[in-house]
Amino acid sequence: MSDLDPHPEEALCEAGPWPGPVTEFFPAREVPLGGVRGVFVERVLPQRDLPTVGAWCFLDHFGSPTVTKTGASPDIDPHPHIGLQTVTWPFDGRIRHRDSVGSDVEIEPGQLNLMTSGRGIAHSEYKVTGAHSGHGLQLWIALPGDRAAIEPHFEQHRELPVYATPGVRAIVLMGSLGGHTSPAIAYTPLVGADVRIEPGTETTLPLEPGFEYAVLVIEGAVTVAGAEVGAGPLLYLGTERTELPLSSANGAHFALIGGEPFGEDLVMWWNFVGRSHEDIVTARNDWENRNIERFADIAGHPPEQRIPAPPLPGLYLKPRKRRIGPART
Repeated sequence: MSDLDPHPEEALCEAGPWPGPVTEFFPAREVPLGGVRGVFVERVLPQRDLPTVGAWCFLDHFGSPTVTKTGASPDIDPHPHIGLQTVTWPFDGRIRHRDSVGSDVEIEPGQLNLMTSGRGIAHSEYKVTGAHSGHGLQLWIALPGDRAAIEPHFEQHRELPVYATPGVRAIVLMGSLGGHTSPAIAYTPLVGADVRIEPGTETTLPLEPGFEYAVLVIEGAVTVAGAEVGAGPLLYLGTERTELPLSSANGAHFALIGGEPFGEDLVMWWNFVGRSHEDIVTARNDWENRNIERFADIAGHPPEQRIPAPPLPGLYLKPRKRRIGPART
């Protein structure tokens, strides 16, 4: 999955401040993945006032039943990434992933794909013939500065740990939750979990007070820290929480993301996460000039299938600062 906005803005995502516990809603916006006629997804991260949650810097809900627009095939041709990890978590359907480090795998519900781009990788994602159209989450994790240029690599995990308490089952995709740790490699302290709460449940989830957190409801409705949350918007929960109160009358399915606040400024544009405008310009030029030392060809894809990079904006940098209000419930 990719950010294929034909006119992406370049943004400097500045670190901090960290607000303490809050309950702040951020609306989803519908965006096309393949340009004007592409498949539409709901994007909840980054937001103008909330560029990251921990190191999580991008969150798309694809195949969402609340999307009002339709488009063409969800197949995504070869495109590049730098400075990030992509996390693919399907709820249904099957997706074929191919990349420039030689990976060629199919992913099904209950399995996790994690691609670490480091200094540069290219990949494609296609719906498997005969499979459902697909529904799931695509997330990006910003790599810290000392790992931003590591060698690219790919991993798939078919068995993941589960944190369970009466009425709640949470699959730990990344990081740790309640003493259960995912085997997926993370380069900053964080957590990502797929949580289902049964009807009539009232409980809490254990949290790390040094993390910030957010919740995205996939289906149903759940009360989180006193806030009623339905499918669609992202609920940002801030920091300094040791537990997360949850209740649901009819049951719900939601994603929990969190992590140690990311203390580095980022420059994000198209599919690139860098530290400067120059990082972005160099990566774009390497892709457009077919620098195969950085972005090798993908087996089975002729070079003409590569998605061209959009034109860079005329401006140098546009700061994207956090503007989280005071704590409120």
